Amino acid sequence: MWQSSITAYLHYLGFMLSFAALTVEVFNLKTEMTLNETKKVIFADLTYGLAAIAILVTGILRVLYFGKGTDYYLYNPFFHAKMGVFILLSLLSLYPTYTFLTWIKDFRNGKPPTLEVAKINRLSWLIKGELVAFILLPLLAAIMARMNSWS
Repeated sequence: MWQSSITAYLHYLGFMLSFAALTVEVFNLKTEMTLNETKKVIFADLTYGLAAIAILVTGILRVLYFGKGTDYYLYNPFFHAKMGVFILLSLLSLYPTYTFLTWIKDFRNGKPPTLEVAKINRLSWLIKGELVAFILLPLLAAIMARMNSWS
């Protein structure tokens, strides 16, 4: 019971941390950022990456050991939709993460990034897309969990 509860808790915590980190990113992005804003974005993206790993690992543990059994998940179309959204989230995050990683060297030298408006808009839209996708995950999970009661 404890293992299952802790795994579920870490899964939900990863989800909440991911959403919070993306929110920090989107609110701190601007063409002329301070060192403090740059630090917030870089730290938020690191938090997002670690939280996404936690979601993935605990999700796998829940499917294999602590959930309703692999057959339940593998034959559930909403599980597949949820995994598709998670993969989409992962792909959407590649460009922002790569961009933020390129800032680290300048940040260590005391220089915040200066970005053109087009790049800020692109980053902002990608992160907002991730936030929208994150909003869909609990809906898909709720539908998936109640699917048997519809039969």
